[in-house]
Amino acid sequence: MKMNSETLSVLKNFSAINQNLMIKEGNTLTTMSAMKNIVAKAIVEETFPQQVAIYDLNEFLSSTSLFKDPVIDFSEQHLTIKEEGSKGTKLKYFYSDPSVITTPSKMITMPSVDVTFELTSEDLNQLKKAASAVMAPDLVFEKTKEGSFLTVRDKKNDTANSFSLEVKCTSEAKSFQFYFKVENLQLLPGSYDVSISSKNISHFKSKTNNIEYWIALEPESTYGV
Repeated sequence: MKMNSETLSVLKNFSAINQNLMIKEGNTLTTMSAMKNIVAKAIVEETFPQQVAIYDLNEFLSSTSLFKDPVIDFSEQHLTIKEEGSKGTKLKYFYSDPSVITTPSKMITMPSVDVTFELTSEDLNQLKKAASAVMAPDLVFEKTKEGSFLTVRDKKNDTANSFSLEVKCTSEAKSFQFYFKVENLQLLPGSYDVSISSKNISHFKSKTNNIEYWIALEPESTYGV
């Protein structure tokens, strides 16, 4: 089996959420952070023939990068990565014990949605750059009488530098404040349809790729206050 560049990008993205991964039979990949506050699901072009437990996903990706055109063969206890067209160049990679892998037992069902908006690729990139520039650990999505804004800042420091973007949203509430940790926004580049529930859970669905994320909000988030 060969993995295309899009699937490898998904795996690299998943490695930022959790270093280990349980690949199940089929074409759906899922992961969950160790803190269980981020869940992601992607549908890929490849169909995996069996369950594969990978303890260190970055190590696995580094192993595939040793080959110009890697081809993967699956065995009962390990997989073999080979150079396409070569009989002698190969790497044997053993599966991990499934019991040490953090993986979602079932996918999240969103509760009633209270707010929706579109997060464009440009806005996502700008927010990430701004958070890095001003060293902001938090993202707050808030609605006031002045409008609705995405702001990166330090919620614990009222005098810290911040950066805001105005966005259009759909909500019946006159006000809300939804807090995220910037480090939890481990999203592939692109535009997203975003849904948020006042039950402190959000859903980011890519408009360009078959990937979606469920990200928990911080507990001090408020809705309709």
